[in-house]
Amino acid sequence: MFKLNLPQQVNFMELEKEISQKNFRSEQQKAMINLIYTYHWINNIARQDFIAFDITMQQFNILRILRGQYPNPSSINLLRERMLDKMCDASRMVDRLKQKELIERCVNKKDKRSVDIVISQKGLDLLSKIDQEIDMDRAISKLSDEDAKTLNTILDKMRG
Repeated sequence: MFKLNLPQQVNFMELEKEISQKNFRSEQQKAMINLIYTYHWINNIARQDFIAFDITMQQFNILRILRGQYPNPSSINLLRERMLDKMCDASRMVDRLKQKELIERCVNKKDKRSVDIVISQKGLDLLSKIDQEIDMDRAISKLSDEDAKTLNTILDKMRG
């Protein structure tokens, strides 16, 4: 059984009030709606953060993957495998990042049909600036380490 360590006086908005819905078919239905609602809530926070840097969340995700691979090149397939948003068009994202000079593309020397993708210095500099200016944890800052661990366990269990 999972236990969430909440203080005696809870100071947060309940889903029922947020979406003006009093009844749910089940706790599972409420949990699913709560997950979707919370995903969009976090997404809106991140979207506002990234506007200042002229990138989208998906572009940020690709840049982070490429930084993790750096200095080794990546392929479109590797990006697709590792992206958080599996519905995102990785090829189109790469094209946009190339236009912004945040990545470099070149033909793979071993396989002429394949393209190597590497983050550029400009891309590395942008990620460094984002790391300094955006608190990526603020959306979940109300959770203790134990709460975050419990949430991670529950989410892993859902997908398992």
